[in-house]
Amino acid sequence: MSKKNNVLIWFRQDLRLSDNAALKAAIETGNNIIPIYIWSLDEEKEASLGAASRWWLHQSLTSLTQDLEQLGSRLIIRQGKALSILCELLAETQANAVFWNRCYEPSIIERDKEIKTYLHSNNIEAKSFNSQLLFEPWTVLNSSEKPFQVFTPFWKACLTRSITIPISSPKHLERPTKWPKSLEIKDLELKPKINWDEGLKKAWKVGEKAAADQLNNALTNVVAGYKENRDRPDLEGVSKLSPYLHFGEISPRQIWYAVKSKIVENSSYQESGEAYLRQLGWREFAYHLLFWFPQTVNKPLKEKFARFPWQTNKESLKAWQQGKTGYPIVDAGMRELWATGWMHNRVRMIVASFLVKDLLISWQDGERWFWDTLVDADLANNVLGWQWTAGCGADAAPYFRIFNPVSQAEKFDPEGNYIKRWVPELKNLSSPWIYKPWEAPANILEQAGVKLGQTYPIRIIDHQSARVKALAALESIK
Repeated sequence: MSKKNNVLIWFRQDLRLSDNAALKAAIETGNNIIPIYIWSLDEEKEASLGAASRWWLHQSLTSLTQDLEQLGSRLIIRQGKALSILCELLAETQANAVFWNRCYEPSIIERDKEIKTYLHSNNIEAKSFNSQLLFEPWTVLNSSEKPFQVFTPFWKACLTRSITIPISSPKHLERPTKWPKSLEIKDLELKPKINWDEGLKKAWKVGEKAAADQLNNALTNVVAGYKENRDRPDLEGVSKLSPYLHFGEISPRQIWYAVKSKIVENSSYQESGEAYLRQLGWREFAYHLLFWFPQTVNKPLKEKFARFPWQTNKESLKAWQQGKTGYPIVDAGMRELWATGWMHNRVRMIVASFLVKDLLISWQDGERWFWDTLVDADLANNVLGWQWTAGCGADAAPYFRIFNPVSQAEKFDPEGNYIKRWVPELKNLSSPWIYKPWEAPANILEQAGVKLGQTYPIRIIDHQSARVKALAALESIK
C-alpha cells in the first residue's frame, strides 16, 4: 500500500467543518489532513481584528478544536508571518499541498497572491476556494463588464445565477503519523486582560453548533415575521447570524438553502423569506464593492467627500461611544454595543447618522469604534454601512437624509421597551417623554426619578440646529 502524503488545511474565516470547500477538496485527495490556524496579526493591516472580535475568535478556535478532536484530528496553531509559518510546517510535515478558502480584504488578497506564487515556484500545490460568499466578486458584472455600484441591479444579476449546494460535514479525517508542535489557544492572548467581556459571555454561544442552533431559532422564530419586524429593536426580529457568518461558523449557502427549504415547506414564508435572503444580498454587495474599490477601506467612494469639513470633537465622540449623548435611542444602541458586542441594524443606522450628521464627526471615527467593539465586525459590511450613512459610498443614502433620533425611536421602539432595557434610568418615563426627556415637564421628570445632568445626561446637541449645519456642510463641497 502506498504511503499517503500530508496536506495542510489552512483555516481562516471559515471556522467550520461543514460546507468547507477547501477541506472537502483536501479529503478527496485521499491524503492525511493537517488542520492549521495562523495568527498573523501584523500582516492583516486593515483586517486586523478588534478587541470584541478577538474574544469571539478565542471561543471559535476552542469550538473548532473540539469538533476536530471528535474526528480524531486536531488543530495546529502557530503565530507569525503566514508564509514563514507555512514553509516551516511544510518542512516539518513533508506536506506537498496547502488548501484554503479565500478572504477578500485587500491586504489579505495581496498576501495570499504572494503566498500562492511562492509555493507554486517551489513545487508545492496551493489551491484556494470559495466558501465565504454566494458569488465571487469578479463573477457578477454589469452589461459593460464593469462592477456594480447600485444594489438592486447587482442583486437582480446575482439571482440569475445558480448557488452551489452546501457540503455536508466529514465523518472522518485521515491523520498524519506524527503531528507538528502547536501553540495553545491561550498563547495567542486573544481574551481581554481586564474583565470587560462578561456581557459577551452572557449574550453569545460560539462555534459551528451554536451557529446551527442560531439558524434553527431564526427559521422558527424570526423568518416568518422578518419583513414586519426587522426594524424593531424591541422585538426578536432579526437572526443575529452576522458574527457566525463573519467567522465562517456557518456559510451563506447553508442559510440560503435552509430559508429556501422553509419557503417550499410553507408558502406563507415567501415574502418575509425573500426579504431575509435579500440581506444576504447586501452582504454580497459589500464584498463586491470592497473587492473592486479597495480604497474605500479608508477613503470615500464619492471623491468630493474628501473635502467634507468633518469636525474633531473628542468630548462629543466620547459621549457617543459611552452612550451619554442625551438622546435615548442613540444611548441605548451604544450601550447595547458595549454590553453585548452587537447592535440592531436599524439602531446602527440611527447612531451612525447621529455621529456623522448631528456631530459632523467623520465616518472613519465611527467605523473604527464599531470595528473594535462589534463581535460581527466585518470590513466589507462595516465600510459599506458607514459610507452608506455618510452619503459618500455606493448606493448611499443621500447626505440630506438625516435621521431624526426622536421620530426614529417613536416609530421603531413604539413602547419604549428597547430604551428602557438599555437606559434603565429612564424606565419610569412614559411616551412621549422617554424619547425626548429634555422636553418633559419638571413634575414628570421628578415622578420618574430623572434628573437631567445628574441621573441622565443633558443632550449634547440640538438636532434641528445640527441638521441645518450638516446641510450647509454638504453645500460647501458641491
